[in-house]
Amino acid sequence: MKYYIGIDLGGTNIKAGIVDEVCRILAQSDCPTALPRPAEEVCDDMLKACTATLEQAKIGWDDITGIGIGCPGTVNSQSGIVEYSNNLAWHQFPMRDYLQSRTERPVRVGNDANVAALGEVCAGSAKGAQSAVILTLGTGVGSGVVLNSQIWSGHRYGAAEFGHMVIEQGGRLCTCGRRGCLEAYASATALIAFTKEAIGRCPESLMGKIAAENGKIDGRTAFEAMRRGDAAAGEVAETYINYLACGVANIINILQPEMISLGGGISKEGDALLEPLRKKAYAQAFGGCDAGVTRIEACTLGNQAGIIGAAMLFHQTSELAGR
Repeated sequence: MKYYIGIDLGGTNIKAGIVDEVCRILAQSDCPTALPRPAEEVCDDMLKACTATLEQAKIGWDDITGIGIGCPGTVNSQSGIVEYSNNLAWHQFPMRDYLQSRTERPVRVGNDANVAALGEVCAGSAKGAQSAVILTLGTGVGSGVVLNSQIWSGHRYGAAEFGHMVIEQGGRLCTCGRRGCLEAYASATALIAFTKEAIGRCPESLMGKIAAENGKIDGRTAFEAMRRGDAAAGEVAETYINYLACGVANIINILQPEMISLGGGISKEGDALLEPLRKKAYAQAFGGCDAGVTRIEACTLGNQAGIIGAAMLFHQTSELAGR
């Protein structure tokens, strides 16, 4: 049995896990990323997390076949250089070489969304699919593509930014600087904005009461109020799903993958989200696409997708695709 270390490097936390060749996580640990600080310091803490995880699993560095890392930003998967990461404030950092020199283990690095997509294909909702797109509906809209069982990272390693395709020309301002991006309409942040606006228009709505009960407005507020029969909340949910369906239909029309899997907190709404989404997206798909062509499901691995996908960078049949 081969063992790998998978590391999910986020802006808030570093998560490390020991993963075997059939995608089982044997042990894991985490620690704060504690930004901003130099890349070398963050990498040193990554290694501490790895050591703690090895101790839990009762194995040594010599038992590890390789270390895989999912890192936010533009990552050159061939050289292992983090070319640019806005979240980490890193530029041209040679992550692979730095970690290899300290562990004497092979290291592979990929973009975090791509790596999470690989995790879902290897062990989650899209297991066995030759082509899959993973959309994470969180603060933004993260995305990753696996084609022919390989991550598609693009000519310059920045592919699959579906969150930044425009679905509303001249629309809401996105964090990327463009207007009308899918992220500005289909992220959890966007859903919260729609909910706040609706509460302002309809102060008698249950959404306001639910928000007060929970102490905040979040991505669940409108869906919870809708389930309790609130008409204004139903309009919010429908508006949100309409925008998401536009983006999903675009992806189907461009790639026609076997699977589109949705991650993030909103995906936990289950059929309240998925059933109308499928209907609306398939209605817009070229040629009358239906569920027999591209399946639309919720992700199943949750926070473990990044760890498993990072480890499985060593289990792909060839180097990361895109060239």
